[in-house]
Amino acid sequence: MTEHGRIVVGVDGSEPSKCAMRWALEQAKLTGSTVRAISAWEFPAFYSWEGGPMPPDDFEDSARQCLDDTVAEFKQATPEVTIERELVHGHAAQALIDASADADLLVVGSRGHGSFYGALLGSVSQRSALHSKCPVVIVRR
Repeated sequence: MTEHGRIVVGVDGSEPSKCAMRWALEQAKLTGSTVRAISAWEFPAFYSWEGGPMPPDDFEDSARQCLDDTVAEFKQATPEVTIERELVHGHAAQALIDASADADLLVVGSRGHGSFYGALLGSVSQRSALHSKCPVVIVRR
């Protein structure tokens, strides 16, 4: 645990992840914690080295831009909270689970895929809740 605490939040540019970021920042203001915004990226399953929709570096660059844009959007509204950024190559759920080992709290958004559809996909919020090393908050809109 860090001196003032650390809240990890998953960021992917979606509205649910922005709700999670907003919640994490409000909690950080209350507790004096640092927020660590994590965004993960992977090559899509259909990607091939012989040519795909984007060059390989564009996937990482796109994820980095999304992370930077999201942090910038919220930093203006909460300048008193320190926001760290981390871009990870890998599956989003695993990146968040790994980051939870050094966190006091993990915050993720929920896209609302429940029941059969959610079970097939193995949602990030579900996997995070089951395997996190710290308490988890799943934020719904």
